[in-house]
Amino acid sequence: MSELEALERELLRPSDALITDLYDIEGDIILLGVGGKMGPSMARLAKQAVDQAGIKKRIIGVSRFSDPQTQAELEADGIQTYAADLLNEDHLAALPDAANVVYLAGNKFGTTGKEAFTWAMNAYLPGRVAERYKNSRIVAFSTGNVYPFAPVTSGGLTEDHPTGPVGEYGQSCLGRERVFQYFSDRYQIPTLLYRLNYAIDFKYGILLEVAKAVNEQRPIDLTTGNVNVIWQGDANEIAIRALKHTSTPAKILNVTGPETVSIKWLAEQFGVLLNKEPIFVNEVQPTALLSNASEAHRLFGYPRVTLRQMIDVTVTWLQGGGKTHNKPTHFQERDGKF
Repeated sequence: MSELEALERELLRPSDALITDLYDIEGDIILLGVGGKMGPSMARLAKQAVDQAGIKKRIIGVSRFSDPQTQAELEADGIQTYAADLLNEDHLAALPDAANVVYLAGNKFGTTGKEAFTWAMNAYLPGRVAERYKNSRIVAFSTGNVYPFAPVTSGGLTEDHPTGPVGEYGQSCLGRERVFQYFSDRYQIPTLLYRLNYAIDFKYGILLEVAKAVNEQRPIDLTTGNVNVIWQGDANEIAIRALKHTSTPAKILNVTGPETVSIKWLAEQFGVLLNKEPIFVNEVQPTALLSNASEAHRLFGYPRVTLRQMIDVTVTWLQGGGKTHNKPTHFQERDGKF
């Protein structure tokens, strides 16, 4: 095993808290939309935790699997997979029952020009899934994009702050939430709406984007000068453990790290580690898309992987030539067009 593989395995291993919670989460877990950025690692985390707990529980992953290798790798790791188009009613009906649903499906990038598809994925499909799995509990992924921009001195917006999405992507995500809330009330489906921003990993995310810009001496836009981040492994753990906290009416939960992170400061830290001088353009604006995740920290504790650790492992991964995804977050976007 290479040093990078060992590092990845160590930071993505299940915690004792996750293993303990799985004893209380009865039934199989199905992940809908498992083929995206977070799905494969979440499925593997759940499978590892189940195996370490010594309990019998299927971990099921559903996706179109446009990349057959992802499906093969998940199967090799003991995850039962189904290739399905969730918008196809026959495909959806044929999926196995499961007591626990983690809903990861959605569309963000490429929204502009494909608005109708985005609304179908983000606001229509949740209703079909809720009908199909009305006897399950559901953790439905959402986003901090349902909030308006907040002053950078605010500490981020809490779950009870009025929504105010900018652009059709954020609006369609609010539509997803409203549809799940409707069906949660109608059928008494225990539900949790999981508002995430921003997960980062070795292979993608804001930290990697900033580090690569510093390393390649590309200008860094400071217009959106502050962000929230959380290690993907911690975000995955919270998503699985959140199955214990579903409720009717649907519970809303912000999921991110505790810091309001300065992009300028972040670039300067990478500059020290990479021995490069960051290049900045534009002035920092007084508002940003920021969430207050103190409720998640109350329920699950602070994230295990700290910001400083994320910075260090990002540099290690980048300098070691680790594989990365070409999936930019577009965190700088301020008009909601993705």
